[in-house]
Amino acid sequence: MISVNTEKCIGCGQCVKDCFLRDIEMVDSKAKINNVTCIKCGHCIAICPKAAVSTDEYNMKDVKNYNKEEFLVDADNLLNFIKFRRTIRQFKDKDVEGNKISKIIEAGRFTQTGSNMQDVSYIVVKDGLQELKALTLESLKKLGENMLASLTPQTMFKRYAEMWIKMYEEYQENSNENDRLFFNAPVVIIVTANSEINGALAASNMELMTNALGLGTFFSGFFVRAAQGNKKIMDFLGVKEGKQIITCMVIGYPNVKYLRTVPRKEADICWK
Repeated sequence: MISVNTEKCIGCGQCVKDCFLRDIEMVDSKAKINNVTCIKCGHCIAICPKAAVSTDEYNMKDVKNYNKEEFLVDADNLLNFIKFRRTIRQFKDKDVEGNKISKIIEAGRFTQTGSNMQDVSYIVVKDGLQELKALTLESLKKLGENMLASLTPQTMFKRYAEMWIKMYEEYQENSNENDRLFFNAPVVIIVTANSEINGALAASNMELMTNALGLGTFFSGFFVRAAQGNKKIMDFLGVKEGKQIITCMVIGYPNVKYLRTVPRKEADICWK
């Protein structure tokens, strides 16, 4: 539960004003958290000028006091950083350090979630990558064969079906040189969640951290498609009950260097 240290509390009422769920009231000029409608969002912890609010459900060591030097990000630099990101499919034969993987997951852990569900989980695959590749390519091959067996004039994904079958065949010929699934990246992080939106938001911040660490990534939609309804893959990964695979981040050190940003379509904006 969340509690208030009444000796520290000065009764400023900032936590009361900022509590969206109205779970805080003033009693004898001190803040009192009722812990009835509270969703443990932590706004009261963040806003208190005297650090009088705490919780016994989470690690309070996560709490850091704001200072401009360590927290402020220049807006123009951030925009350029976002514009410069590229999907990476060329990776060096180099392992990704554990501390960097931890920072990427931290970026996901501190991403906002609806109703503060904090329902996002992470599956890191390193030693089991070869087995995961085999399971995924087998699944894609079967999906492709089924699609080609029932072609109609309206079939939109014939080229994908043919590509998946070819990917499987080439991998069988030479698994080291013909990895068109994960491109010989050393690590994969699979993001799962109860809410698709929560998982996608976390993955977006994780990508920013990946790039900030000098790494590269791409989101494998092929893997997500292969894993859907595939018991072998889900059991291998140990996906928790009630959760779905949202994204698959293929991560490694880039073996390619880009020199500039690229153009995009104009933003589709409707002003009212």
